Amino acid sequence: MIYLDYAATTPIKREVLHVFNEVSMNYFGNPSSLHDIGSEAMKLLELCRKELADKMNGESDGIYFTSGGSESNILAIRSLVDAYKDKGHHLITTATEHSSVFHLFKQLESEGFSVTYLSVDEYGHIRLDELKKAINQRTILASIQHSNSEIGTIQPVEEIGRILNENGIIFHCDCVQTFGKVPINIKKYHIDSLSISSHKIYGPKGVGACYINPTLLWKAQLPDTTHENGFRPGTVNVPGIAAFTTAAQIIYSEMQENIKKYRALRNRMITLIQDLNLGIMVEGHGDEQLPHIVGLSIPGIQGQYVMLECNRYGIAISTGSACQVGQQKPSKTMMAIGKSTDEAKQLIRISFGDQTVESEIEKVVDVLHSIVKK
Repeated sequence: MIYLDYAATTPIKREVLHVFNEVSMNYFGNPSSLHDIGSEAMKLLELCRKELADKMNGESDGIYFTSGGSESNILAIRSLVDAYKDKGHHLITTATEHSSVFHLFKQLESEGFSVTYLSVDEYGHIRLDELKKAINQRTILASIQHSNSEIGTIQPVEEIGRILNENGIIFHCDCVQTFGKVPINIKKYHIDSLSISSHKIYGPKGVGACYINPTLLWKAQLPDTTHENGFRPGTVNVPGIAAFTTAAQIIYSEMQENIKKYRALRNRMITLIQDLNLGIMVEGHGDEQLPHIVGLSIPGIQGQYVMLECNRYGIAISTGSACQVGQQKPSKTMMAIGKSTDEAKQLIRISFGDQTVESEIEKVVDVLHSIVKK
């Protein structure tokens, strides 16, 4: 089967799996234990913490390991909001955030916080003027994703960070889709907190991390927790973290080569689609765009139908949003960029990975052609 859903998850690399197995056998101690076996595990854990921080130009004591991107988003935002709620009850986010962030802000609203949901333009970009106008004296935190997971548009995070920093507002950034795909510079972008995940970069599932600027306060969500300096309960997954770190080292070493490869594949796909004059629309920004994600919509055809038809032809893609057979929900990203409810259900997402080749791109375009004709 042709796999073109790498933005959803990636297969673990052999080298990464090897590290996971070796660490499981040789560094099995609980890093919180005081004996030598625990101490060895702790040394490895701290090396991983520093390595991940260095990849993003952050501080090692700002890294907290979690079970993945969603938990990182929730714990980071919650911990910071609880620590600074005495200073204000206003928060800022966007209408296109990942569900883990979007639903958390809805919950915070129900608890009495005031939330501004920034709109986006037809490409998925926020408007910086709107961000500036949303800020008030009671604003304590803004959470704005680095890139949209459905259409791949990259937000102007450096400008966003500068605006928020100048106004003394905490900037949380969901970097799950961008970590390892494009450079991230915590200090240059004035990012105070971010989230990353292992399984998006050929690492094991169930592992992630968040970063919180060590100069900021945060409030533990479960009192008296000892693991990860009280940030998260549960014995730390040292083998998974070591494997995650290995995956990060590999993908960072290949980043520039991958960017070039994915741009070529994306351009090839768009050219083939345009040459066939199928009426398929390419969503997202033309330039500020993750090269490995292609969001497409086919007028008059639901994305779920296209996904199932592609599956029948041996091609795995996604609709870009969670769905069930016979009940596809409209993409909130598509709604936010100005699409109608019916149009928002037409989104499909094709995403490339390290095993993707040009012949697979040509095959999927042929299949899309046959679906449109039928």
